[in-house]
Amino acid sequence: MSKKINLIATVAFGIESVVKDEIKKLGYEVTEVENGKIRYSGPLEAIPRSNLWLRCADRVLLEIGRFKAETFDELFEKTKALPWENWIPVDGEFPAAKITSVKSTLFSKSDGQRIVKKAVVERLRSKYQVDWFDENGGKYPIHIQILKDEVTLSIDTSGSGLNKRGYRQYGNEAPLKETISAALVYLSRWRPDRVFLDPLCGSGTIVIEAALIGKNIAPGLKRDFVSETWDAIPPELWEQARQEARDAINDKEFLLLGSDCDANALKQARTNAELAGVSDLVAFQKLPVQSVSTKKKYGVIITNPPYGERIGEEKEIQRLYRDMGKVFHSLDSWSYFIITGYEKFEKYFGEVATKNRKLYNGDIKTYYYQYYGPLPPRKRNPVDEAQNMNAETEINTQANK
Repeated sequence: MSKKINLIATVAFGIESVVKDEIKKLGYEVTEVENGKIRYSGPLEAIPRSNLWLRCADRVLLEIGRFKAETFDELFEKTKALPWENWIPVDGEFPAAKITSVKSTLFSKSDGQRIVKKAVVERLRSKYQVDWFDENGGKYPIHIQILKDEVTLSIDTSGSGLNKRGYRQYGNEAPLKETISAALVYLSRWRPDRVFLDPLCGSGTIVIEAALIGKNIAPGLKRDFVSETWDAIPPELWEQARQEARDAINDKEFLLLGSDCDANALKQARTNAELAGVSDLVAFQKLPVQSVSTKKKYGVIITNPPYGERIGEEKEIQRLYRDMGKVFHSLDSWSYFIITGYEKFEKYFGEVATKNRKLYNGDIKTYYYQYYGPLPPRKRNPVDEAQNMNAETEINTQANK
């Protein structure tokens, strides 16, 4: 096996640049950026480190090979020629788990899966000199991607998607994926020395992801990955990566705020924060967005309001956006960031965004409206470092009385 391996981070459309920066920060070489995927290379330990640290990627795939194939015979022979035995042991379970085919002559997905599976079996049969595979060992899910007759074959190293942090046991009726939430925080320029508020927080995903970022807690630290059982990756590499992640957690003190008018959603948010291990860093309260006010300066709002795709009626959405505009505009030194699929958002909010980024939350097309306010002064009094600890009392709680 070569010293370097080729990996693919799959991502939601619209945040490729965020994941590219994450990979480079880990120290790995990005070789290609495409819609929905980042190709990169690194040493073997890149598998555990990528799975533990990538906040905004969906999965980490180990690329086995790429080739052109216009017939199923070509697909079989070229798949069989790849070194699957370098990764899959004799007892490995290796389903053809997922296939996509776009603008390709090989459009039959079921046939593609069947042929790839058969080719891998033939390859391993010749290498291991066996006639039957029980497949009762570790799992090696094979992913097949075909785009314009170019085939990419890979093995999923993550298992369940990287958005499955392990803390969101409960969610409201319009959940935002954890990976998208983390990307929104990265794009906002928020730092732990600034007040943070999500005034429509629902089950708290954005607030919790910001807390994990502020404390530099690896998002995968509390979950398992399918490749942890692979023979080809020594267990000590996983332990080293986890110890690195534990050592990287900082001792910064801050408090992030979330509010909502839905008491049940807030109950879920508190439970999720507890499971994420950040309950001491976040505070949630029942408060309609119309009642939000604060004297604090240079704060950051990131929020995912209802936008009519799954919940809410259009007139109610329009009224909500007008109210948000009035409240947010009164916070003249703040920056605010809103993700919504409602294309007339700016009209009812009453302000054109500084930047507008299209991205996908699952299959839903959304827009991330970014309103950048002034940055805090560079020179800060040390007393100000603790301002977030007292920020909760600054939010108008009149609605609770």
